[in-house]
Amino acid sequence: MRPRAKLAVLVTAVLLLAAGSLGYVLHSTHRGAQRAAADGSFTLEGPGLYFRDTATGRIAHQPLGTPNAARRGGGPACERFYAAGDTAVCLRREPGVPPRAYAVVLDRRLREVRRIAVPGIPNRARVSASGRMLSWTAFAVGDSYAASGFSTRTSILDLRSGYLIKSMEEIPLTLNGARYHAPDVNYWGVTFARDDNRFYATVSTRGRTYLVEGDMAAWSAKSLRENAECPSLSPDNTRIVFKKKVSNDPAAPWRLYVLDLATMAERPLAESHSVDDQAAWLDDRTVAYALPGRAGRASDVWAAPADGTGAPRLLVEGASSPAAVR
Repeated sequence: MRPRAKLAVLVTAVLLLAAGSLGYVLHSTHRGAQRAAADGSFTLEGPGLYFRDTATGRIAHQPLGTPNAARRGGGPACERFYAAGDTAVCLRREPGVPPRAYAVVLDRRLREVRRIAVPGIPNRARVSASGRMLSWTAFAVGDSYAASGFSTRTSILDLRSGYLIKSMEEIPLTLNGARYHAPDVNYWGVTFARDDNRFYATVSTRGRTYLVEGDMAAWSAKSLRENAECPSLSPDNTRIVFKKKVSNDPAAPWRLYVLDLATMAERPLAESHSVDDQAAWLDDRTVAYALPGRAGRASDVWAAPADGTGAPRLLVEGASSPAAVR
């Protein structure tokens, strides 16, 4: 065979191999997405506590107010999940070359209505009470200013208008009463008010964290207090549960507190363990959160009274990402 003919055969073989590999990847990714979808009978219909089953990686639910009740599985596969109104957001990593992460928007029947690529490792997710406003946070690696080796990317999606804020770092920030500019500003842990305009979030800069209040219409955010992370607004919009750094011990740096927005008075919850989570309100009296699991489980969901009294109680074994849907 002549050299030119041999080269043609080699090129053809390489192209066929590449096409076959690409086809396999696309087919595997499609099948993976199908496997990650919810079963047809699993929906947000009816009240319930929804959560991520850490054994399967899929969303399950059980009746509200019934600790460790029989759970029903069959929900979508998610790294992080939250639901409210007629909407859910599922942060998901899917196979591929390279692997991809997505924020998947789901309707009340948990059918996919939109997906948005997420640059990094999914970490936090929230939906406003109406189901209109969504937010998610991912850890992003590689920012040169990030002394700890990572930073965050937090997005907001308005489902009514379809407008997507890819990075909240674009929002003008007022810190301690003065307009603030710095290359290391990071937002995370968004929570929305009932008006779908006001929101609260964490801002980090120069080694400090702040609770900020934002206004979507005014396109602005201002700090309210220091040392408050991963806020979650109560259903009556009067209080925020957040994690506060109380120790330099890397094994137990946090404790959950509740802040009264009218008086700015705070009180610790009865949970004495370090909670590294964005807690969720089950109702105006109770918050839920994930802790490292017992008996080899990845994590368990616990609940505690929001007024600081009482004692924590185990709510769901082998679970994370709690969300009360009514």
